[in-house]
Amino acid sequence: MKFSSFISSAPAARPEGAHHDIVVSSRVRFARNVTHRPFPGWAKKADRLAVLDALKPAVEALPQMEDAFSEYLQELSATEKQILVERHLISREHAAKSTGSAVVISREQTLSIMVNEEDHLRMQSILPGFQLRAVFRAIDEADTRLEETLDYAFNPKLGYLTACLTNVGTGMRASAMLHLPALVLNEQVNQVIQAVNKIGLAVRGLYGEGSEAMGNLFQISNQTTLGEREEDILNRLGKVIEQIIEAEQSARDTLSRKRPGTLLDQVGRAFGILRYAHSINSKEALNLLSFVRLGADLGYFPAEHRANVDDLFTETQPAHLQRTAAQKLTADERDALRSEIIRTKLENLPAPEPPAEKPEKASEEEA
Repeated sequence: MKFSSFISSAPAARPEGAHHDIVVSSRVRFARNVTHRPFPGWAKKADRLAVLDALKPAVEALPQMEDAFSEYLQELSATEKQILVERHLISREHAAKSTGSAVVISREQTLSIMVNEEDHLRMQSILPGFQLRAVFRAIDEADTRLEETLDYAFNPKLGYLTACLTNVGTGMRASAMLHLPALVLNEQVNQVIQAVNKIGLAVRGLYGEGSEAMGNLFQISNQTTLGEREEDILNRLGKVIEQIIEAEQSARDTLSRKRPGTLLDQVGRAFGILRYAHSINSKEALNLLSFVRLGADLGYFPAEHRANVDDLFTETQPAHLQRTAAQKLTADERDALRSEIIRTKLENLPAPEPPAEKPEKASEEEA
């Protein structure tokens, strides 16, 4: 499948998953290496090519990869690779690779396998909403099938051997991308981050390690992989995510009841700028879209407009804009095109209106 066809085709409809208003996506990633070959960071070109020749066909043969997009990194342009990064289908590190690396992505864009990233194989499954168990099952099935034909580097005492010591053991990183605008508005998000860090989990930004938490989006993941079973990691992470969901729901409820003016002001300002601005940068767009998304979640906008808002989180990213324009754009040109796309996408979005308050149920004595 060609890149243009793959990226233009709409993925098959997928269940949104639980708590999709707060949990944007769930992901599980496995790091694997094969025996008798140096890790990619230390490998010479001949070794990388030999690993690539052995692994790429094995990945393509997976049942989940029927009609998949499969390509060598050197065959992709910088813009095409960045589009895959913006869709969270490859890492920023993998996008910097060229000869000797490849990627295979399922047609539904739910399973992505990088060959010769930091490890010989970096496999990930991603689904919308709170679906940690479902993404684990998907990636575990692919991993099990590959292990039947590949000789993984494995130590009985240590587990799977990886290029980075923090991945040794299960080689698994599980994560969820959370949208936490109410905790940010209530100035509680730093407390949540500190609490999460203290129990051995990591909090990162939109594109993982070293990236900024734009659009009030935070990625929560496990940090340790050695000495814990996959089941234990998933259980611990899942419980923490449930607690953060409850905290965000409580913060949203507090804003709605005690600070409705602040909430309407934030949503209204975001609506006004996005609807009428003629130049807007990526960071500002994400932050404003975050509050429009919050407004949609809380009933300030009709529910049918929610999908357009969600689409804009991806469509307004720099590489996607360059693909839309079919040419290289300056920063100013991107900002102008971004605002035009947003205005067009949201042209039928009505001004925000607070939802009608639900009447309280009468007590038994009043009845």
